[in-house]
Amino acid sequence: MTAQLYCFGESGNAYKAALTMALTGYDWQPVFVDFFNGATRSPDYLALNEMGEAPVFVEGDLKLTQSGVIQLHVAEATGQLMGAPEDRAEVMRWLFWDNHKGSSQFGALRFMMNFLPEEKRPAEAIKWLSGRAQAALKTLDAHLQDRDWMVGTGPTLADIACCGYLYYPEPFGFDRNQFPAISRWLDRIAALPGWKHPYDLMPGNPSDRA
Repeated sequence: MTAQLYCFGESGNAYKAALTMALTGYDWQPVFVDFFNGATRSPDYLALNEMGEAPVFVEGDLKLTQSGVIQLHVAEATGQLMGAPEDRAEVMRWLFWDNHKGSSQFGALRFMMNFLPEEKRPAEAIKWLSGRAQAALKTLDAHLQDRDWMVGTGPTLADIACCGYLYYPEPFGFDRNQFPAISRWLDRIAALPGWKHPYDLMPGNPSDRA
């Protein structure tokens, strides 16, 4: 049965779920969520996900929300991207770190800097969150200084979670030239069979609204 992923190209959290399926060969198809025209606040969508968020994964009677939960389901179903059994706790540690320190900050900052009307961009919030994002990027770059992958000897969900927002072109303070270990790591992930850029993997692109 083909799974459906309710998603849109600009969402880094949706990208993490979509990329996990793409890299594992999971049978799925995207369902476009028109986020910027209020789709996630509609009664129909709230009936699908009371949190009013994307992504949502639907496969038969199974419905999952939150990107990390979807990633875990796909990894466990395919037996891929979980690493060695002794690495599971470390994989989970980085999934939780990304949820709290990485994607949550990168996504909010990118949204405020690029997708809010210029006159509504909160300068003080952007300044504060920029400092937090830079600290997270330094942590990630330091971790990758002497290793190819986040955990163990090959790609895992930790890599696919932590890279989620870092391929996007919209500026939010991430300059690959300033974080060479991250840059090399992103190149390694992009060389994996099945990898696609978020705007190629999912429907929805800022150019659609230009």
